[in-house]
Amino acid sequence: MPQTQTPHTRPPAPVALLLTPTHTRRPTNPAGRPLPDWYGIHPDHVAHLLARYTRHGDTVLDLDGHPTVTAAAEHLHRRPGLAVTNGEHTHLQPETLDGHPTRNTRHGAGLVLATLPRLNIDSRDPNDLSQAIGAWQTLLRPGGFLLVLLTTGPQVNALWHRSVVIAAARTAGLLYHQHIPALLVPLPKVEPLTDTRPAPRPPLHAGRHVRAHRDLLVFASMTPEAANV
Repeated sequence: MPQTQTPHTRPPAPVALLLTPTHTRRPTNPAGRPLPDWYGIHPDHVAHLLARYTRHGDTVLDLDGHPTVTAAAEHLHRRPGLAVTNGEHTHLQPETLDGHPTRNTRHGAGLVLATLPRLNIDSRDPNDLSQAIGAWQTLLRPGGFLLVLLTTGPQVNALWHRSVVIAAARTAGLLYHQHIPALLVPLPKVEPLTDTRPAPRPPLHAGRHVRAHRDLLVFASMTPEAANV
């Protein structure tokens, strides 16, 4: 996994496309087992996103507790976090890092990762989405980021869904930072428009093309980051 170090200022938008890796190697967990993709996204790309949007010692909260996100956070010396619900309120509970006390935990997570749709959220309802994203925003430290991965299938209009999520996040008080498509399939070796061979029929599901990418939407906290955070 990459060990890219990031400055303490808000990072610029990364390259806006994650390509399917051409290599076959795969990071492993401490038990030596290969790490699974994060909803189709290679572990190396997961680590790249964490390195880009967090800094050393930050808390990373994945609402689904995916093992690849946890492994990437630990590899990069970030703290995996847990969302603990107490009545109607949710707060962040970060793990210790290398046995040392957690620093500035009251400020929240440097990065929160969430997938949509979710069982308890109506992705078709902008108000429901805005309330959910607003709750996730409260888990961020000043200057932190929310990364939303859209896992919708071919039966959902991707452009419409992105637009609804972006509008809901803005309503919740977040700044839209970046859209990153992540390819699920390798790019063709030959430009299709110049290939003399007949193009293969793309796979279909219920009459629609099977989606070949995931949409990642990144939002930034509009709360200014304190100089001593």
